[in-house]
Amino acid sequence: MSHIAVSGLTKSFGAHLASNDVSFTIEKGQLIGLLGPSGGGKTTILRMLAGLEQPDAGDIRFHGERVNDVVPQKRGIGLVFQNYALFRHMNVYDNIAFGLAVQKKPKADIQRRVNELLELTGLGGLAKRLPSQLSGGQRQRVAFARALAPQPQLLLLDEPFAAIDAKVRKELRSWLRDMIDRVGITTVFVTHDQEEAVEVADEIMIIHQGRLEQKGTPKDIYTTPRTPFVAGFIGESSTVSEISALRGFEDSAPGVQAIIRPEFIEIGFPKELRYPSAAQEGVVKATYFRGTHWQVEVEVGPNRLFGYRDLEQPALHQGDRTHVLVHRAYLFADQEVSVVENRLKNDPLPVHI
Repeated sequence: MSHIAVSGLTKSFGAHLASNDVSFTIEKGQLIGLLGPSGGGKTTILRMLAGLEQPDAGDIRFHGERVNDVVPQKRGIGLVFQNYALFRHMNVYDNIAFGLAVQKKPKADIQRRVNELLELTGLGGLAKRLPSQLSGGQRQRVAFARALAPQPQLLLLDEPFAAIDAKVRKELRSWLRDMIDRVGITTVFVTHDQEEAVEVADEIMIIHQGRLEQKGTPKDIYTTPRTPFVAGFIGESSTVSEISALRGFEDSAPGVQAIIRPEFIEIGFPKELRYPSAAQEGVVKATYFRGTHWQVEVEVGPNRLFGYRDLEQPALHQGDRTHVLVHRAYLFADQEVSVVENRLKNDPLPVHI
């Protein structure tokens, strides 16, 4: 039996359908990322799991028990919000102890649990500080510790790192993954940051316009997208309207749309390409320095593509004529996605995530 089972979850706010017949299961101990564009319905789904919003239709079950009508405080959940929501007049110790005090736990048990969480979250020595005396990363750790204190069955995180600067956010992502592994708690977190979801989650659920587009591991979603939205949303990509104009894809039906990822493309001189006979000429429209590589925008017939070029290779400049080899593409037909390889080469290009 799945730890969390959701079926037919539907919720409207006036004319806006925030959740449209969403169904999924989550196994115990999994860390699930709800990923998608703003306004797609991610937070609404999280709030319905928490009991902060009531679904118009559908069932939510924890360990097989329907919890639609169970109040939030009796669902066995811990909540962490992006703005921390700490009590400003309470020190770190009292913030973490708050939920246990509400439950009227014995003082000795509260002290033991809070001290345990102070060590787990790396906050030892900060118990007497007020939230105003902490950094953003430390405040977020206090929020995690407070949510974990009552030992919930499910931890829900709403954009937990959104208010933290980029460097600290990366450090906290690694810390969160390690902490969840050690505690073993089932966790669902909302994010619009693809890198965050890929780095942290066991599985990702792509939410768009209230619908669950796809659920799977980060690698599966990246390499085998099931819908045109997922193919275009995950990673960087170029959308082309005339795939049949690209060498090696002439057999594709005219007007078929496709998505091509930068790592599917080689841009350079014929002697640099693995299959020069499968390449065609293009014109460099722009180059962008990305730190570890160049991103090159190139025009090939009616299509514009983006590819990568190594810093060790000779530089390309706007207006240069170059050669472009497209190894594979995602083709769209009837809201389904298929992977098509360049027919002029034999070896498929490995895809890494």
